[in-house]
Amino acid sequence: MARINADTLNLEERVVRTNKVQKTHKGGRTLSWNALVVVGDKNGFVGAGLGKARAIPDAIRKGVEAAKKSLVKVPIEHGTIPHEIVAQSGAAQILLKPASPGTGIVAGSSVRVIMELAGVHDVLGKSLGSSNAINIAWATMQALQNLKQGEEIAQQRGKSVEELTPWLKKAADGKVDGNGAA
Repeated sequence: MARINADTLNLEERVVRTNKVQKTHKGGRTLSWNALVVVGDKNGFVGAGLGKARAIPDAIRKGVEAAKKSLVKVPIEHGTIPHEIVAQSGAAQILLKPASPGTGIVAGSSVRVIMELAGVHDVLGKSLGSSNAINIAWATMQALQNLKQGEEIAQQRGKSVEELTPWLKKAADGKVDGNGAA
């Protein structure tokens, strides 16, 4: 997959978590910091990175650089993700489900920040494993990388998008109520 050029995008950055780390030596303790940073343009591009340094500003700067290198394109359909997905990183497992318009981002921890900066407006997220913010962020990024557009799946199966998603046509025609029933 080709790397996305971060210089052409108008990226916003947010610090999700900072963590103080101490290493004990013979002469005493050495203090350093980790910073989990998410960058995104709120229009389908998002990345997460971890920076480590002796001072917080340096850790954040390194985290931003790492996040810009890990940018991914998120397929967004009608303000939400195209399909349900489960992804895992370490002991953290994340479940993401598409939501109807007006639901908002129902997720906690680093999932909310990643979805906001990706430009997803309606999604349901649930952490099924560990509550570690860093592993949840990696699992969320893995889930977003594995999302596929409806056109890709239809082409692979040799069908049209309308055959795979008949409810979208009903929604476009205005024949579906708020609960998805015709």
